[in-house]
Order: sequence, then structure tokens, then C-alpha cells
Amino acid sequence: MNTTSNVYPKIINHIAISVPNLDDAVKWYREVLGFTVVKQAAEFEADDSLKGRAVKDIHGPRLRKMRMAWLSSANQVGFEIIEYVEPKAERRSDNFEYWKSGIIHICITDPDIEGICKRISENGGKQRTEIWEIVPDKGYKIAFCEDPFGNIIEIFDHSYEQTIISL
Repeated sequence: MNTTSNVYPKIINHIAISVPNLDDAVKWYREVLGFTVVKQAAEFEADDSLKGRAVKDIHGPRLRKMRMAWLSSANQVGFEIIEYVEPKAERRSDNFEYWKSGIIHICITDPDIEGICKRISENGGKQRTEIWEIVPDKGYKIAFCEDPFGNIIEIFDHSYEQTIISL
């Protein structure tokens, strides 16, 4: 272990999700969760251009074509949405394989947890769990939902720090 470097909390720069329809997903995240579009959708092909070579290096030899859009949350965490065109993106049959390693959900904070769960459900997503009051003496709540594309979204009604320290 290198003991000469300073260790400090790193900033989460962005999160990326995969969807079968980029345009629908951008619209949904903009209209339902209020995310801001930073850069409109662009298409990338695995070819001999600089971007094409990078796409091949990052995604491997099977990828031929993808589309991507860049959004941002209220606290400026980037949110990339990717549609794999070739090979075509497929929705997972089991979208919550928590027993397998990897990212299993994103979490947003909304003080109106009931309202955002309802809004998600009314706009093609679904509420996966009850709204749980996990810190009863303070009234802090959580719930799990999913977007219309099968990505899991946890919701806190208070900040991460407030919620976790109170457990």
C-alpha cells in the first residue's frame, strides 16, 4: 500500500445506465425525475476513428454501434444513458440480481417520497416496495421503484448522510 499519497473522499462523477430506447429514456428522466440534459444524444460506431477505437476498447469486440445522451442531477452528478444498437440492447428478465456483484441501483432524494413513487408508477415505471419508515422517530422513509426500462431506483426522503447516521 502506498502511504505517501493523501487519501480523501472522491467525487462521484457520473453513473451510466443501459436502456433499449434512448429517446424514451431521456424524455422519462427529464420529465419524471427532472434531470437536465447536458448534451443531446450522439451515435458512436466501432470504427477506425478515435471515438470508434475508444468505443471498441471500452465495450469490447461485439459492440458495433451505440447511442448515448448526457444528463445531470440536481447536485451535478452526471447521468449517462446508453442505448446499444448493435448488438441490440435487451431488457433483463431478472433486473434485481442483488446476489451478483455489480451496481444494483441508483438512489435519488425527494422529500415527497409518496409523490415521486406515484409519478414513477403513472409514467411507465413501477413501485417495487412499500414506502418504509426506516427511522420512525424522525420519520425518514425509503422505497424502491424502477424506471420503464428495468433500472432500479431507490428513493430516500432525506439526504444520504441524515438517513444513514440515524439508522
